[in-house]
Amino acid sequence: MLWTWPTRRNWNLWDDFERLQRDMDRLFNAGTRAASGPLGDFPAVNIWAGENDALLTAELPGVNPDDIDVTVKDNTVTIRGSRQPETLKEGQAYMRRERGTGSFVRSFTLPFDVDAKNVSAQYRMGILQVTLPRAEADKPKKITVKAG
Repeated sequence: MLWTWPTRRNWNLWDDFERLQRDMDRLFNAGTRAASGPLGDFPAVNIWAGENDALLTAELPGVNPDDIDVTVKDNTVTIRGSRQPETLKEGQAYMRRERGTGSFVRSFTLPFDVDAKNVSAQYRMGILQVTLPRAEADKPKKITVKAG
């Protein structure tokens, strides 16, 4: 790309540096999609927090449930695992390979402590669902106000 002097009135050199940084990050992360890269962190996760618990779902297509490890300590939940490469039959070769393989780790801090004894996890159709109940000591207590 040929660099030309910008003619925009509100041109900012730092905007160009940030764009260059994003392009370099995308270039160097292109081969490491299983951990992080142009498509974002792996696995993709949604977390919903309610008054009594939180629900975490993670997209883990092609991951064997035996290769998934969920741990909870205080208010942090960690998902670890690995996705193994597919074995090709003799004479086969990849035409296109976009799904990453290898190990992954993601940790999330919740706004409350978790009751680790009552955490449950299910894996169905490539989706991991983890229910994280709030620790009883960390639940808000309703205080009754008495008149007079």
